[in-house]
Amino acid sequence: MKKRIMAIAFAFMCLLSACTTNHQSNSDKAGANPTDSSRTINYTNIMPNEAQKRLDNEKEIILLDVRTQEEYEEKHIPNSQLIPVEVIEKEALTKLTDKNASIFVYCRSGRRSVTAAEALVKMGYTKVYNLGGINDWPYEVASGK
Repeated sequence: MKKRIMAIAFAFMCLLSACTTNHQSNSDKAGANPTDSSRTINYTNIMPNEAQKRLDNEKEIILLDVRTQEEYEEKHIPNSQLIPVEVIEKEALTKLTDKNASIFVYCRSGRRSVTAAEALVKMGYTKVYNLGGINDWPYEVASGK
């Protein structure tokens, strides 16, 4: 009986830990310094339908494309701002001046948006959302600069 209760408690704890919205970066997971490996990078994943609803109703959201200039000109979400992931740490502080603004980050498939979201959180931005990739965006897109 005691083993069964312990197994149920363990399963419940695993379930709870799987449902959090905190994400830990790869660099933090692999850190050699134990204090670094316990740090959590806090950003929230957001689905396209929820993002679209919020974009329709909230005017202060920053929609951030972190792809290359060429990818952006080919196709991007309207009213998005481009800061390629390669220069996010150099340009964010001057282009994204409000560290408390909601920032929806996207790229092509979702990999670069995670990298950018983690970088923004490390820089002190407090409301960072990973929208993933434009490949999964079912709504309007634009082309050109």
